[in-house]
Amino acid sequence: MSKILFVMTGADHWTLADGTAHPTGFWAEEAVVPYRALRAAGHEVVVATPGGVVPPVDRASLAAEVNGGQEKADEIARAVEDMAELRTPVKLAEVDLADFAAVFYPGGHGPMEDLAVDADSGRLLTATLDSGKPLAVVCHGPAALLAAVRADGTNAFAGYRVAAFTNEEETQGGLAGQARWLLEDRLTEAGVEVRTGEPWAPHVVVDRTLVTGQNPASSAPVAEELLKRLG
Repeated sequence: MSKILFVMTGADHWTLADGTAHPTGFWAEEAVVPYRALRAAGHEVVVATPGGVVPPVDRASLAAEVNGGQEKADEIARAVEDMAELRTPVKLAEVDLADFAAVFYPGGHGPMEDLAVDADSGRLLTATLDSGKPLAVVCHGPAALLAAVRADGTNAFAGYRVAAFTNEEETQGGLAGQARWLLEDRLTEAGVEVRTGEPWAPHVVVDRTLVTGQNPASSAPVAEELLKRLG
């Protein structure tokens, strides 16, 4: 079938306003659920990260309380271990978009640390948008859109409607007051229109070739929308 590029964070921490490092990485469900859906449909997945570092999983995303119980948490943890592609990422700077049918960005707070300011990621996102290939992004993954700046200084996604982790969810999660910036605010400042849904409930926004999801619960419907576009 097709090759799908997973662009993932290489950051294992998120620097808070006071300079402390909050442990993070990618959110397990947001990588596992789309990965399983794409692989089940016969697609190949390639992982890319800044510098080709192995993407770290946010240990908090493996806890029972965020996975509906210990049984599901154990299943998610096993699924992460089974994703062999995580252990052999390619360097983001060396990615050739022509090799891929679609691009997917999972979240976790990690992208707030590295992908939000990664020029290679920003160029890839802009190229994906301009190519007309499907692009799917979930939760804190839209932080990467902030680096997609064109030569004239405008954001490539200005005027697009997106779903992303909301200020309300960051507040309920307990980190809004400690953050240097909030994702919903920064996207809005960049000219991106954030469409918010109920906190923690599945919420997907589709605008042209861009598919975005608000939170971990949105991972499955985002994957469904991506699969539709892959035919």
